[in-house]
Amino acid sequence: MTTTRERIRTHVGETPGIHFNALVRETEFAPGQLQYHLRRLLGEGEVTVERLYGRSHYYPPGYDAWERSALALLRRETARETMFYLLEHDPARPERVASALGVARSTLEWHLSHLAEQELVEKRKDERGRVLLSLTHPERTARLLRRTSPSFPDRMVDRFMRLVDGLLDEVGDDRG
Repeated sequence: MTTTRERIRTHVGETPGIHFNALVRETEFAPGQLQYHLRRLLGEGEVTVERLYGRSHYYPPGYDAWERSALALLRRETARETMFYLLEHDPARPERVASALGVARSTLEWHLSHLAEQELVEKRKDERGRVLLSLTHPERTARLLRRTSPSFPDRMVDRFMRLVDGLLDEVGDDRG
């Protein structure tokens, strides 16, 4: 294996679930060079790929489908913070989570829909018909949270989304 490929494989191993653009930013390789070597690594079984919500995420071999989806989503700051909150306050009502995280309810719902679709979070109704959020696999989730941290650009995009959603909520409140 070439030194370039070995460095890419090592970086993927250290940051499982990293998406392609983050890999470009965090390494010194050009996008075309990365694509070439990733194709070779995929063909050799040295890395795996999961395409999720418009991004290609890369992993070392050995992660199952649930773990790959979880790692990809946990690289997003709001999803990650939501999961930390639920680890401490399971079950929780969505409005409590949104308030605790300081995010608009619409932002939280966007993340919750992905987390529920990938079976990280379960939405159920309590005896009064109110939605409650629970982790589907708390122990596995806690273990994976220790393996992830969103990149700086990912955090900035997430915070920009929060800002826009907050401004849109304020505009909506002013009209009502």
